[in-house]
Amino acid sequence: MNLPELTIGPVNLIEVLIALGVALGVFALLFVVRRVLINRWGRFAESTANTLDDDLVAVLRRTQWWFLLVVGLSAATLYLDLPSQADRFFQSVIVLALLLQAGLWSSTFLTQRLERYRLKRKETDPGSVTTLSVVNFIARIALWSIVLLLALDNLGINVTALIAGLGVGGIAVALAVQNILGDLFASLSIVLDKPFAVGDFLIIDSFLGSVEHVGLKTTRLRSLSGEQLVFSNSDLLQSRIRNYGRMYERRVVFNIGVTYQTPRTKLEKIPSIMREAVEASEQTRFDRSHFKEYGSFSLNFETVYYVNTPDYNRYMDIQQAVNLHIHQRFEDEGIEFAYPTQTLFVVSPST
Repeated sequence: MNLPELTIGPVNLIEVLIALGVALGVFALLFVVRRVLINRWGRFAESTANTLDDDLVAVLRRTQWWFLLVVGLSAATLYLDLPSQADRFFQSVIVLALLLQAGLWSSTFLTQRLERYRLKRKETDPGSVTTLSVVNFIARIALWSIVLLLALDNLGINVTALIAGLGVGGIAVALAVQNILGDLFASLSIVLDKPFAVGDFLIIDSFLGSVEHVGLKTTRLRSLSGEQLVFSNSDLLQSRIRNYGRMYERRVVFNIGVTYQTPRTKLEKIPSIMREAVEASEQTRFDRSHFKEYGSFSLNFETVYYVNTPDYNRYMDIQQAVNLHIHQRFEDEGIEFAYPTQTLFVVSPST
């Protein structure tokens, strides 16, 4: 079909108008198809138990309008007789748009899958939450680094020389930010070694709180009084950490003193009373109870038992029940608790 000659210089306006029409038509068609697919596929994904289709819908939603426009323009160039330089320019733009869009799709899919896996493992393995967060961060950096290198290569830049130059410059940057890098490697140590996880209760020197977040530079704890405690990762790993989140049972040691006037027959009953008091409560395991020593004002008994839960409130409930039981039994047996006393002996001089 011969198009009418309507030119301005070397430009055929009819061909340009047809190309613009094709670009806008393809763009509108793809935009409508994208919306229809998101709506129908989204409703289908909500009705299924499979999570993969939900993630694919999220990926489809990240399809950008400018990418659809570039696809429309690439279709329009088929109707134009462009100079070789302009044709190369359009080809570079199309490849760059495709790389950027592919990066968005891949990043979204990766984030969605890791987030679902993180939520799934959060209840059974809290340590994996920190690991997956760092893995997600590193994976996205690697992904966008590949996209950047491919884009630069498409623009004609010597990527090999660039990587070599970045290697030399990276050494200088590493020396300048060695403290930050120290915290970064410390965070990787926390991720790999897992000395604690999100939700664990820690005591660090004189500070104590529950772990809220493990970041690339800092770890944040929520103290019992409500404020947030922030530690740099490198300083944290150099401290002595007491992790109560890894406690499976609590060992309890307590001492009771009775008066020196207590008869020996009643002293022999005290260990069995202690066992009875401990075993009267659930979630306990009695270990031992012994007449430990002769104190300065009392006969001291040491009792050891275990609470089969790390919950501090439950431990205090059990210890209270044990104390009340001991108090009741001592009343029944007529055994007196000792308290600090002194006995003064007055000797009359001989006459």
